Amino acid sequence: MTQHVPHRQVRFFMTATAPCPYLPGQMERKVFANLPFSDGAWVNDELTQAGFRRSQNIAYRPACETCDACVSVRLPVREFVFSRNQRKILKRNADLSRDLVEAEATTEQFDLLRRYLLARHPGGGMTDMGWLDYVAMVEDTAVRTHLIEFRKPSVDGGPGDLVGVCLTDLLGDGLSMVYSFFDPDLDRRSLGVFAILDHLRQAATVDLPYLYLGYWVRGAARMEYKARFRPMDALTRRGWERLPDIPATVLVDQDSGG
Repeated sequence: MTQHVPHRQVRFFMTATAPCPYLPGQMERKVFANLPFSDGAWVNDELTQAGFRRSQNIAYRPACETCDACVSVRLPVREFVFSRNQRKILKRNADLSRDLVEAEATTEQFDLLRRYLLARHPGGGMTDMGWLDYVAMVEDTAVRTHLIEFRKPSVDGGPGDLVGVCLTDLLGDGLSMVYSFFDPDLDRRSLGVFAILDHLRQAATVDLPYLYLGYWVRGAARMEYKARFRPMDALTRRGWERLPDIPATVLVDQDSGG
């Protein structure tokens, strides 16, 4: 077996301490590294498996001194069985088209992102994002990445209305959902949950073992939707371990993005 050796050593840095965007009263700090251009895809694979998250050409993970609520989670694709409620969500959105497109930003996507951020995350760190910021988020990277667009059926022969977008990385052992956003006026469709379920189907189709969901933040209400997917693996000090099941009485469908 040939071992891959990066052309350059990856250097890690620490951010300054800042207020946590998820848990009131907590402070956050991150360790990060620049993804190299020549080995970006391979380094992204390795760092994602080690609990890092990608943003443009940077990989980061929490390094908070007083809190460990952020947990990297992934879904084991081959073991996943859709629940009754999840099958209902898939059926509810069966009319949507799904297109895999190149990681190239469009104004149509950006307009949907602005609507999503203003409705779902007002005052958040991304609400001031401009067009060039969005272009950088989508296009500024050397990893294997693409966009998934979800659209309503066409009524005039042209493209249907864009209702959801996912920025997704292709890894050696799975898919990583970097960021997703959707039409905030279509709550009934549960588009955030649907996007995850659809990615599980995509990963299964190409026989990839994992779907990486980024961080689940214990105690953060807007992150609880991730914990409702089972089975789920979490990265601990002992490596990736299976999270225990949660009682069916607390399994409530929720929708989110990001």
